[in-house]
Amino acid sequence: MSTSVPDTLSAALVRDWAHTALAALGSARAHIDALNVFPVPDGDTGTNLYFTVEAAALSVDACCEKPTSTGVEAARALATGALLGARGNSGVILSQILRGVGEGLDQAEAGLDGEVIHRILRRGADLAYEAVAHPVEGTILTVMRSAAEGAERALGAAAAEGRSDAAAVMDSAVRAAEEALDLTPTMLEALRLAGVVDAGGQGLVVVLRSLADVIRGGAREWQPLVAQSTGDGAESTRPSAPFPADGGPGDGGPGYQGPAYEVMFLFDAADDAVPDLRARLDALGDSLVVVGGDRLWNVHVHVDDAGAAIEAAMELGRPFRIRVTHLQTASGSPSSGAGALMQPGSQRSVVAVSHGPGVAQLLSEADIVIVPARANVRPSTAELLAAIGQAHASEVVILPSDKDTTAVAEIAAEEARGQGLRVSVIPTRSIVQTLAAVAVHDPLARFDDDVVAMTRAAGATRYGAITVASRDALTTAGPCRAGDILGLVDGDIGIVGADLSSVTHEMIAGMLAIGGELITLVFGADADEQWRTDVAEWVAEAFPLIDVVTYDGGQPLWPLILGVE
Repeated sequence: MSTSVPDTLSAALVRDWAHTALAALGSARAHIDALNVFPVPDGDTGTNLYFTVEAAALSVDACCEKPTSTGVEAARALATGALLGARGNSGVILSQILRGVGEGLDQAEAGLDGEVIHRILRRGADLAYEAVAHPVEGTILTVMRSAAEGAERALGAAAAEGRSDAAAVMDSAVRAAEEALDLTPTMLEALRLAGVVDAGGQGLVVVLRSLADVIRGGAREWQPLVAQSTGDGAESTRPSAPFPADGGPGDGGPGYQGPAYEVMFLFDAADDAVPDLRARLDALGDSLVVVGGDRLWNVHVHVDDAGAAIEAAMELGRPFRIRVTHLQTASGSPSSGAGALMQPGSQRSVVAVSHGPGVAQLLSEADIVIVPARANVRPSTAELLAAIGQAHASEVVILPSDKDTTAVAEIAAEEARGQGLRVSVIPTRSIVQTLAAVAVHDPLARFDDDVVAMTRAAGATRYGAITVASRDALTTAGPCRAGDILGLVDGDIGIVGADLSSVTHEMIAGMLAIGGELITLVFGADADEQWRTDVAEWVAEAFPLIDVVTYDGGQPLWPLILGVE
């Protein structure tokens, strides 16, 4: 890991932070969900934080498509994406914390030092407290404030020594946040009884750790704390679920005595309408959080009368993207309102990520619901959920088509299962494995039998690909220079060469050397007609006993993707 510390908070650094935090939350999500006992024991805080940061990361990606994007612009995009995509109480508060990063950077385009770190953390903490109608200590708020205070202490010590190290100040902030997280059970009785720390605070620590890692030029694998104080001097190992499923407080069932519904919506209104909205919603329920500004607000509240909350907003402005969740549903998933995916039918459907318009058309002709993948950008959880909703089926099989999308597909599947659907993810790592799975799909077979058959077909398909190196690098097959031809087998670079045909022939011959009956060639947008013909004819001549199938996939960046069955 590099130890050099950047002297500016660039757009690239903000983007790296967003994606590092997203990956870390993906790993931590189930653990954070299990900690979730306050304010509502609905077991979804980790998932909500993941969705919030995913929306923020996608917004930063869009900002960074402009080469001249600055760190301030990227930080603002981060905050805007989080605001629009915030889920749950902790997600809304996190979006306000990220807004503080953007505001704190307004004065800091010139550099990144300890003073900047302190300013963005302090502004985030202040905005988070301002957003909550009745702040409660022992929550994400306490952890964020402690992070800002830790940064302030480190900044003071650094100033006394005549230096201001961004990495050292950020590390101090993370340590202070972790210490505060460990003390949350001493502040909230619900946490002490469950023997857990605050779920939102744990998620925030993951996000802050990610920033510290990116500033230092690397990332650590996320690991949960094993034990924490229970408030009586003893240590308690965190349970896999906060309470037993016997109607106790942790299952969201009879033990939960709070308001019946979580209501969330975006709100288009003038700034002077917000105090009135806060007062009306505060009188209707609790857990009220309102964040945003400049006529766009994100509102979260727990109420017994969801209709009254929405009507109050309609009288003062325009609520949209309304989501209503029944809090006494054991899964914590939406049971009514705009949050529900769909009313499922009885049939089975397959959702597949496609690479290239040719493959998308091929899959569509087989009645597969398509999620198009863009170059170097994996589909989001929201896109996969939208495709599941479009399927209108009670049984869904998801084919992610690459390893980076598999984790996202699993999260989408879990969300859909919470709404009563039967969903299975077959971890296809290439589009040719997806095509192999689709080829044996039988919608009339039992669901489990169909999934097993598709999984076997995908697993029996070895995959390879040809691409062009975009920069100089050291690969598993040796050094390469920009413009070299790379041959990948099962995701690893195995061949580096200067000639497209030579590399292609060597890769195919190596893959067929250990056997195969069928080879599928999916040609990309950059593959010219003569080369396509030459490759297919060479395979037929060199391996006359192998069946050859070719497709015009049209995928970018990969002139050829192939599968051997």
